[in-house]
Amino acid sequence: MPRIITPATPEHEINAQNARMFGSPKERLDFYRREIQYETSILANRTDAYLAAQSFLVIAFVSSMGNLNQSWGEMFTLVVPPFLALLGVLSSLNAWPGIRAAYKIIEHWQLKQSHLLRSEPLMGLAYDESPLFSEAETSLAGHRKSLLFSLRTPWIFLVFWMILGIYAVFIQLA
Repeated sequence: MPRIITPATPEHEINAQNARMFGSPKERLDFYRREIQYETSILANRTDAYLAAQSFLVIAFVSSMGNLNQSWGEMFTLVVPPFLALLGVLSSLNAWPGIRAAYKIIEHWQLKQSHLLRSEPLMGLAYDESPLFSEAETSLAGHRKSLLFSLRTPWIFLVFWMILGIYAVFIQLA
């Protein structure tokens, strides 16, 4: 039967209930680490797919700008490169929510892991005198820096495509 925990509940009952509900701190840490690893691989896969799509768009853009056909080349280079740049902008805007969502989930599990390691300081001392994880490895700032590439890439390509689209129209009309 579930019990309600109140300020008057003895500490040993709270610890027993937590152990039944969450398992040992080591099991929770393992769970958090697996979730972080899983979400990081999802983020890496999304970033890889996005970068692959962008590279194909860049190749198509450059190829279309080099069209030298006498009869239809001017019209082609006036229409196709800006269209590809618009496609790049739209793909950047569509990639951002998925990348941001994976980042937020990683941040959530990283925060839970940090709270666990702060609340159980003896976890790292089980096998030797040094802690299992240093503050640099578990700090929020440290993991945010490691994910900046994935977070910034859609915005960098968004600006890139906007500049290329404007340039493609300008060079044809000038």
